[in-house]
Formats: sequence, C-alpha cells, structure tokens
Amino acid sequence: MKKVYLKITLFILLVSSIIYSCSTVPLTGRTQLNLYPESEMIGMSLTQYDDFLKQSTLSDNKEQTAMVKRVGNKIAIAVEEFLKQNNLQSRIEGFQWEFNLVVEDETPNAWCMPGGKVVVYSGLLPYTKSEEGLAVVMGHEIAHAVARHGNERMSQQVGIQLGGVALATALSEKPQETQQIFMAAYGVGSEVGLMLPYSRSHETEADKMGLIFMAMAGYNPNAAVEFWQRMSQSGGQKPPEFLSTHPSDNTRIRNLKAYIPEAMKYYKK
Repeated sequence: MKKVYLKITLFILLVSSIIYSCSTVPLTGRTQLNLYPESEMIGMSLTQYDDFLKQSTLSDNKEQTAMVKRVGNKIAIAVEEFLKQNNLQSRIEGFQWEFNLVVEDETPNAWCMPGGKVVVYSGLLPYTKSEEGLAVVMGHEIAHAVARHGNERMSQQVGIQLGGVALATALSEKPQETQQIFMAAYGVGSEVGLMLPYSRSHETEADKMGLIFMAMAGYNPNAAVEFWQRMSQSGGQKPPEFLSTHPSDNTRIRNLKAYIPEAMKYYKK
C-alpha cells in the first residue's frame, strides 16, 4: 500500500512539474516544455560567455564591430517593445544584452545565450554582405533566446545523458558533461556552423520570429531570402533534409517567402 501511495505521489509531482514547466512561445503560440528555471540558465550563460570571450579573439575591425552592436541593439529594443506591449516582459527578465564580433576561421556562425549574450563570428560576414543581411541572422539568434529553445534542448539532453537531474546537481556531479551539453545546446563552437544544434521545428520558429523582430527594428525582411540564397550557394556536402537538424535551404527559403507578408506588417522603415 505504501509503495502504491509513493508511486501515486511521485506521479502527481511529475505531472505538476511538467505543467509548471510548460509555457507558450510568443508569436507562434506553441506550447513548450522547459524543465529548468530560466534564471539558472542565465546564471550559467554568464560564466560560459565570459569563458568563451577569454578564449577567443575579439575583432579589431571597428566598423564591423560597431555594425554588430548597432544591429543587435536595434533588434533588442524592438524585442523589448514588442514583449512589453504584449505583457510578456518576463520572457526576457534578467537579460543584459551584449553583442560581440569574434575573429574565427571561415565558419559562418552566430549564437545567443540566455540573458541576451550574443556572438557573431567574422566568418559569417562575407555571407551577410550588409547590415540587413546581418539583421537576418541576429534576429534569428535572438529569437532562439526569446523562444527559450536552448532550454528545451538542454532539458532534453540532460534527461537523455544525465538522467534528468536538477541543473545544480548536474553541474555539481558532472560539471564538464553539463557544460558541454549547454554549449552544444546554444551552438557555441559548432564545427558545421550556423545554427546546427536546434531541431527543424525550432529553426522554422526562429525564422518566423526573427523576420518579425528584424522588421520591427527597421530592417526589410526580404533580405532573409537573399541571405539564405547566398548560404545555399556556399558549397559543401549537405545531408538530406530528413537527416538534418535544420530545414534544407530550399525549404527554408520557401517558408521564409510565405512568412514575409506577415512580417512586413511590422516593418518600420
């Protein structure tokens, strides 16, 4: 009898935890499950972001660095305004935006950790070409953070690899493995480049949100199609879409074209 009672109690606690951990993604309305408090994710990101910057070389190109910071700040302001208007400020509670351009190899990559910590790799700029092209990527990466996709990914991977323990426990008992999962969840140092770690559904969601965010910041969403066309022509062997973690270039471009009319409603020239 005691065992049955214990099982029922554990089941109720599990269900309650899942319900408590569910939230709705802005703009798309998708219900998501994030098992870790965002405050813990932000706290971890501060450490990981500082460590990354210490091990990396910041760009000394003043013009390019200024562009990264300018685009990032404009999108951040637009995001804050949108969330405030829709009573969703808690979505970015604790965020302290920071934007850096680092000198890496030719890998075209960028990412945004919880708390608004953004890095753009110098290898991305030949593909973005312009400020609007850069806004495509930064809007997309900031959308990942606002949508808390990394938390979803982290929740899944810790559950699979470490047994779903609390984040503090994971950090205490297996710090290296936990840190590696965290970095992978946010695409930091990804060998294959731009935005690999997220699922196709996350990528598509971030594409849609990113278009709207860049539009609100004054950047033409049509630049997204041109950017991904350049990426599709960059060469390299690409896996079939069903084996990939993100949509094929053709699918992505087709989806972007379908989203643009909605994003244009937010476009502030």
